[in-house]
Amino acid sequence: MGIVDDLVAGREAYERRDWAVARDRLSAASDPGADDLDALAVAAYLAGDRDTCIDAWQRAFRMHSRSGATRPAIRLAFWIALVMFLSGNESVGGGWVARAARMLESEPEGTVEHAYIDVHTTFRHIMAGELPAALDLATRVSEAGRRFDEDDLLANGLMCQGRILLYLGRVREGLSLLDEAMVCLAGGGMSPIMAGNVFCAMIEACQELGDFRRMTEWTSALTRWCEDQPALVPFTGQCAVHRAQIMRFQGAYEPALTELRLALDRYRANSMDPACGLAIYERGEVLRLRGDHEAAAAAYDEAAAYGHDPQPGLALLWLASGRISAAVGAVRRLLGEFVDPVHRSRVLPAAVEAFLADSDQGGASAAADELDSIAESFECTSLTAVAACTRGAVSLAAGEAAGALPSLRRGWQLWQQLGARYDAARARTLIGLAFRALGDEDSATAELRVARRTFADLESADDVRRVDTLLSPSFPDRLTAREVEVLSLVAAGHTNPQIATTLFLSEKTVARHLSNIFVKIEVSSRTAAAAYAIEHRLV
Repeated sequence: MGIVDDLVAGREAYERRDWAVARDRLSAASDPGADDLDALAVAAYLAGDRDTCIDAWQRAFRMHSRSGATRPAIRLAFWIALVMFLSGNESVGGGWVARAARMLESEPEGTVEHAYIDVHTTFRHIMAGELPAALDLATRVSEAGRRFDEDDLLANGLMCQGRILLYLGRVREGLSLLDEAMVCLAGGGMSPIMAGNVFCAMIEACQELGDFRRMTEWTSALTRWCEDQPALVPFTGQCAVHRAQIMRFQGAYEPALTELRLALDRYRANSMDPACGLAIYERGEVLRLRGDHEAAAAAYDEAAAYGHDPQPGLALLWLASGRISAAVGAVRRLLGEFVDPVHRSRVLPAAVEAFLADSDQGGASAAADELDSIAESFECTSLTAVAACTRGAVSLAAGEAAGALPSLRRGWQLWQQLGARYDAARARTLIGLAFRALGDEDSATAELRVARRTFADLESADDVRRVDTLLSPSFPDRLTAREVEVLSLVAAGHTNPQIATTLFLSEKTVARHLSNIFVKIEVSSRTAAAAYAIEHRLV
């Protein structure tokens, strides 16, 4: 095929977004101009061929530089830097940003190219935790987008403004700006690389916030956008991760694992090693919920090897495995590390669970209070449900079963509305325990049986075992199954440290159980408690 035919075919494939064909045809053309090299670079990147992408952009950059076309050269430097950053090559990306900044010194202030370099500077401030400075720059980028009618700048600036405001606790303002950025995406005027990045960043913000309504809507839009582009490689991995997160939320664990395998394949095909950590962490989350501790631990370890923090999922796994001190240490470290409400909202529920397991009622109550406050400001249904159930669990642990019920019922209703079967079943388990504490054993049993059926359907092994224990025949004097375990070990002559080791509990928790046991069976010594256990055939 001739040179002109290759260029024409490549351009046509580019227009219909058939990226692999566009890359092949434009690569075959001899002596392409700078604009065709730019198109080749975009097509190659979107087809998963990063080397060809960078080579084409560098060739186009040299052409513009040699001809004195400084502004087009700066634009290309922006894109090269962006791809380098996305690939984890931060030093090379930084070098291209520095080169572009130096070239801008010869240009008048306020050009559109200044705004493009501001995009990179904004991200640098965000990564350094300098949110006010980042917010000022992001605002400047979005204003430039409006002034120059550049949807790439407008959407990117709005997305950054929105996410920064979320981290600053100004959630309503932040979500409003993300909604406005979505209008840019829906308009179809953005370049494909920028559109894909903004899509993924916005959905990630919704996932961090627990806004599953927006997350579901925008993930569906991203899925359609990806499906409209034959041979698209980037963004399809992230899209699969987001679908998996929604599936996990809905209790569809096996399909979620399938999507995560697809995501890993896509990330590896596009040499996006840093992104692999998130997909592997999400795999650990699904495996943890299914009760596969060994596989979940392996996934968290692998995610950490890719540089992705395996918390708070790993802390919850430690709790499920009886490693209470390790879990408490992890959540305390996370709470000390994160100061913004978005990240704290993701840690606080795990912190409450860990503190309750460690008999730290004060710590659990303080964490629940903070979560209540954050949920009220966020106005996101799923976080409101988490906060309600967490508050109910804390009240229940404090012996305030009647006070716990309104919060637990509210949480259960919200989970039902959202289609979150696993979380609804956990709420129902707590409701059953509240009924039992109030002496309504028949209602308690009914709630626990419904919860067990859901856990069994979801193949959540740990939760099935936990509810089976709760459904065991009732014990005298309203002793719980755990208290009976402790009492039987006391009768066998075990010390508190030995009981703690056997049952994977802290000594503080064992002491609390013994105190409750003594009150319930009306004894004041271990000897009398042992006699009670023998008399009631609990050993």
